[in-house]
Amino acid sequence: MNDDLKIRYSRLADESCCLSCGGALEKSGAALGEICIDLGSGRGTDVIRLAEIVGPGGFVYGIDVTPEMVRKGRTAANKLGIGNTEFILAELEDIPLENGIADLIISNCVINHVDRKDLVWAEIFRLLKKEGRFVVSDIYSVEAVPEEYSSDPAAVAECWAGAVTRDEYLDTVSRTGFINVEILEESKPYQKGKIRVCSFTLLGTKD
Repeated sequence: MNDDLKIRYSRLADESCCLSCGGALEKSGAALGEICIDLGSGRGTDVIRLAEIVGPGGFVYGIDVTPEMVRKGRTAANKLGIGNTEFILAELEDIPLENGIADLIISNCVINHVDRKDLVWAEIFRLLKKEGRFVVSDIYSVEAVPEEYSSDPAAVAECWAGAVTRDEYLDTVSRTGFINVEILEESKPYQKGKIRVCSFTLLGTKD
């Protein structure tokens, strides 16, 4: 995510709009005692929900690229007395956590914002334990996104400005090392600006 987009995103920390699309958490099958990571944790809503599901024996890390969102997540968790969480300020391409730490990684409509999506998927692979899983909801484009939309505020807010095609998206995931990736749900194409996009939710396991 470039600096201009980070500034726009940071301003949403204290606004009431919804920052998440997709249902990765609901489809994740999070269980007691699991170690989880939420990539692009925003205000921390899914982190807190995951922390309640995994219980005191589990733990949840929220990763976000802006101090404002990390602050918001920490404040929310503290107010609710939820101690099995940690919010970390980091780029999604370089996350300061040890290899093989996570049973589960989720993300909702975030990876499409990142220029080097291959590096994000490499981090997901690195951070998962053997037989750990990811559930990622995101948006792909039916055709290439015109350059004019790459930094357009409306396109960014609607989570499709950085979208790539379906084939490119799935190829990046498979080249990372994930095999037998399952598409849990997939929408029909819908119009955004001059292009059509689709949303989907992927499930994959680290062999």
